[in-house]
Amino acid sequence: MCGRYAATLPPEMMLDLFRVLNAIDFPPRYNIAPTQPIVVVIEEHGRRSARLARWGLVPRWVKDPRKFPLIINARIEGIAEKPAFRDAIRYRRCIVPASGYYEWRAGPGKTRTPYYITLADGEPMAFAGLHATWSGPEGEEVDTAAIVTVAAANELAQLHEREPAVLQGDAVERWLDVRHVDGNAARQLALPLPPGAARFHPVSTLVNSNTNDGPALIAPVSAEVPQPSTQVRKKAASGQLDLF
Repeated sequence: MCGRYAATLPPEMMLDLFRVLNAIDFPPRYNIAPTQPIVVVIEEHGRRSARLARWGLVPRWVKDPRKFPLIINARIEGIAEKPAFRDAIRYRRCIVPASGYYEWRAGPGKTRTPYYITLADGEPMAFAGLHATWSGPEGEEVDTAAIVTVAAANELAQLHEREPAVLQGDAVERWLDVRHVDGNAARQLALPLPPGAARFHPVSTLVNSNTNDGPALIAPVSAEVPQPSTQVRKKAASGQLDLF
């Protein structure tokens, strides 16, 4: 799965990499958690834009988001049949830009060691995503999104059974092109990373709390030695969207 990630791309890099028409002044984030605002890239009528969305997909037909399960990931298997995803895979696909993401590896007893995962070449990641706009009874609207996941393969399988679908090359263009690439073809783009494409290292358990943020969270550490909290800043607020 993908339950935490980092996004530190400056606005100018977003413009260059994803050819969006606008730049969002989104501060570097090293510990993005579910329900918080995230940046997504969408394409409508051949024009790309970056926008903020709540991490947690809420389909438009949901009456009360507070009673709807939190959907932060969409498993590619069966995605075309599930009511929450079947329209989005055809008409509302998006990209979630990231610098890397975290996964927790189970150890002896109940220990779990967090790892930070990036592309081996140091390039930003483009997670395959789905988005939806929920409209409330008072006319309020909230953009929401989920990250598509696939079965983990190669070196990432030793950390977790799932991994986010990272799109590369032409797959980014095709995923966003909902006008010419249908849902069936889009599903074939969501694949595990090839051998050697990812690298990872253990990081401080401070990432376990979503109130911690800062570059110290992605720094390599010994898996056995706890790290001091003095290098990490606390978030001023949770960052959650008040509506939910």
